[in-house]
Amino acid sequence: MAVSMTTLTSSLSSLSFSSKISHEPRAALSFSRSKNPLLSSTAEVKTTARLVVKASSAAVAEPSEAVDVEEPVNLMKYVKSRLPGGFAAQTIFGTGRRKCAIARVVLQEGTGKVIINYRDANEYLQGNPLWVDYVKYPLMALGYETSYDVFVKAHGGGLSGQAQAISLGIARALLKVSEIHRAPLRREGLLTRDSRVVERKKVGLKKARKAPQFSKR
Repeated sequence: MAVSMTTLTSSLSSLSFSSKISHEPRAALSFSRSKNPLLSSTAEVKTTARLVVKASSAAVAEPSEAVDVEEPVNLMKYVKSRLPGGFAAQTIFGTGRRKCAIARVVLQEGTGKVIINYRDANEYLQGNPLWVDYVKYPLMALGYETSYDVFVKAHGGGLSGQAQAISLGIARALLKVSEIHRAPLRREGLLTRDSRVVERKKVGLKKARKAPQFSKR
């Protein structure tokens, strides 16, 4: 269908448009900050949990009065109580030497404790199994590893030399117990004083015998 221009213009003229724009300010929106009950409850739970944790940690930190803490054994007092009058006043003793080390040894009937310079033998010898075997071998050779307590004063040299000096001192002290021990100890080579020491450095050399490299030209 063909629409005439006159009908279109008449229909458009019938329509009315308002060009007025209202410049009135819009009403401000107001939001009330209401407390969230869920958030407040969780915050209260957290604070109470913190209080409970602090209270439990304080209860753990405070030691109970009923528990008795044992004090560490003072080996110096123990040795002085076992050796009245000191090392020089004892009857079963022996002196051993190796390199620059000197060890004075006292034997007493006991359970096999070895105390060196007021310290346990394993602690003093740093747990080295070879050095500990040096100390215990004379008693083990005679089957006395749990029959005597050994008290030692050692000085000079290193731990290796001191361990071998203690071995010789124990072997010599066992001779004071009985002369029957001489044959088995001699058989094991425990009564021989090892006289080997470090050879001194010579003038013009780097060590005892090591010389600097020779250059012909």
